[in-house]
Amino acid sequence: MKELGYYNGKIGELSEMTVPMNDRACWFGDGVYEAGMCRNGIMFAPDEHVDRLFHSAEMLEIRVPVTKQELKELLYELIGKMDTGDLLVYYQVTRGSGPRGHAFPEGPANLWVTLRPKTLNPDIAPVSLITDADTRFFHCNIKTLNLIPSVMANEKAKRAGCYECVLYRPGGRVTECSHSNVHIIRDGVFITAPTDELILPGIARAHLIAACGRLGIPVRETPYTVEELKNADEIITSSSTAPCVRACRVDGKDAGMRRGDLFEALHREIVQEYCRETQKAE
Repeated sequence: MKELGYYNGKIGELSEMTVPMNDRACWFGDGVYEAGMCRNGIMFAPDEHVDRLFHSAEMLEIRVPVTKQELKELLYELIGKMDTGDLLVYYQVTRGSGPRGHAFPEGPANLWVTLRPKTLNPDIAPVSLITDADTRFFHCNIKTLNLIPSVMANEKAKRAGCYECVLYRPGGRVTECSHSNVHIIRDGVFITAPTDELILPGIARAHLIAACGRLGIPVRETPYTVEELKNADEIITSSSTAPCVRACRVDGKDAGMRRGDLFEALHREIVQEYCRETQKAE
């Protein structure tokens, strides 16, 4: 298959799959999700992604209908049905199905999976960012399906001709971007927001921190402001599909681009790790 869809045991071409209207995703966005890259038929960091899915589900009292091991086995079974092994693997669990009502329904949760071709691009040019107020709720650490504020922020960035929108809370504290974490380098130190309820604890973020450890780059997990972002030596965004991207402009003005040696070392380390962990066995 070129693009695959899975819903509670049903498998088909993604464009032909349907979902019942009574699924709680349709009424409330009531669910959690994960997405990760796959190369040569090998998922990158599958344990970390699956663990985070189960943690998000637990915080919302959603009972995942399979075990962690069963989910990983299912994902690899579906990957084996694809025409290519370089993929974006997306999966979500919704609370279940039933007539629209705010109280939790009885019955099992629903499991969705989609697979589509995607290759990690190791050569991403510097990008432009904008900033905007963070209007999301105070459970950003849960990878929930409720993404309307993020959708609106990303559309604002798109219309401004920018790659991402950096979000900030009252007082100017930077949280994250519409669909990425964001970090800065200042005076040789990698600075990233702490993993509290205001940001998603990104998998790529964790791998960047680990890469800093291997490279001897000091790390500080501490809040920083929009002003500090704009005056940083480097600005880096990270996500599972684009794990180390360098920014060159913020709100229409030049920013970052002062410590290329550190960015290039991090970028090289992250790409090499991805290629190493997804290397096809001889």
